[in-house]
Amino acid sequence: MKRIGLMSDTHGFIDPKIYEHFKEVDEIWHAGDIGTIDVMDELKAFKPVRGVYGNIDGAEIRTEYKEFCRFKCEDVNVLITHIAGKPNKYYKNAKEALDKEAPDLFICGHSHILLVKLDPNYKMLWMNPGACGFKGFHQVKTLLRFSITSDKIHDLEVIELGKRV
Repeated sequence: MKRIGLMSDTHGFIDPKIYEHFKEVDEIWHAGDIGTIDVMDELKAFKPVRGVYGNIDGAEIRTEYKEFCRFKCEDVNVLITHIAGKPNKYYKNAKEALDKEAPDLFICGHSHILLVKLDPNYKMLWMNPGACGFKGFHQVKTLLRFSITSDKIHDLEVIELGKRV
């Protein structure tokens, strides 16, 4: 079993509450708009991290992180990107990646809107953890936490960090 902490859109800020909520996770996954490489360095000092760059991320972050991160966690094929659109209305690059090989779990950020749903067209679970930084239009900073055992994604939790002030 792997316990995952999922975040996006930090925009250069790590809310200290993240450390409490992610203290029991095995890995942290970041779905882009990191903001500064220091964010990832700080997270990597805490837990193993996977991530992708977002549209606000500069050359330093884009050198270390790619647009898509495809990997296997337990028996679940995972694909992470920042800009994806949503089920039935995918952004061109995301649709091409999905058409090439649809994962079991598709993760994105960018919209600052927390949403988890099944996409029956690709037979996958789609997750967007919302945004956990202070920049953007979201009203509440959010994270997701869940577990993966074999080919099952379970114990999904929505975490609210408080208002974006």
